[in-house]
Amino acid sequence: MQNVILKCENLHKSFRKKEILKGVSLEVCNGDILGFIGPNGAGKTTTIKLILGLQKIGNGTVVINGFDVEKNFEKAISKVGAIIENPDLYMYLSGYDNLRLIANLYKNVNENRIREVVKLVGLENRINDKVSKYSLGMRQRLGVAQAILHKPNLLILDEPTNGLDPEGIKDLRNLLSKLAKEENMGILISSHNLAELESFCNKVCIIKNGIVVETSSLEDVKKAASEGNYIIEVNDSKKARLIIGDISEAIDNLHIQVHSEKANIPFIVKKLVLQDIEIYSIKEDVLTLEDAFFKKTGGNVID
Repeated sequence: MQNVILKCENLHKSFRKKEILKGVSLEVCNGDILGFIGPNGAGKTTTIKLILGLQKIGNGTVVINGFDVEKNFEKAISKVGAIIENPDLYMYLSGYDNLRLIANLYKNVNENRIREVVKLVGLENRINDKVSKYSLGMRQRLGVAQAILHKPNLLILDEPTNGLDPEGIKDLRNLLSKLAKEENMGILISSHNLAELESFCNKVCIIKNGIVVETSSLEDVKKAASEGNYIIEVNDSKKARLIIGDISEAIDNLHIQVHSEKANIPFIVKKLVLQDIEIYSIKEDVLTLEDAFFKKTGGNVID
């Protein structure tokens, strides 16, 4: 059973009389990986800072594990781990020594927990090397290790894939999926890398100009954006295009894209068949997360 770990309701925030957030609401349950996406300046980082108590909330509430961030900050934040862009690491120390320093900040983090976390993030063979010898991807994994030492049930990451190569991104993706599945952790991740988010997020929240324009499961977001788009495989796409008219586009010699309500598809098929067009298949054209994002936001530049 899923429990709500993070609940943001009607968040407002202004800077110098300019309203940045205009009633942002979202929630993260245990086991969720919520992709938080939006164009440049949409309010993603501001929202994250309000959640973490790094900025004062104008109006609205942030509740983590049942505790209000403003009214009971220490209890609210006690089971939260976070990385804002690149983790803070001591480059001249080993990975282990970096973890040992963070462990000293908590009462209940012992050597067993450090070893457990090192294994979880896959750094067993390099944990005693200096961080200066780590790749960027390894440093990011060490940062995640720091963030989860105290066994949080909520992990918040702001643009964690910045600067990572494909291998580093893959390692981070696998790690986050593992944390959500095996540790039952809720994860909120803000990123501009939509193709990567699509590969491991199960929920999406799209924000534009400080307003949430869509929040749902990843599949529902893609399906809603895809509604009314169908791909029909035929023997002659040019002829089929002429028969159907402006609601269709020829993709190649054998495929046409049709923009129409589902109820009209049988009539379109009948029209094609009566004109001796052979139909081999019909399928809904499911958009990618990136396509859905541009459709919802009007194609603004991504942060």
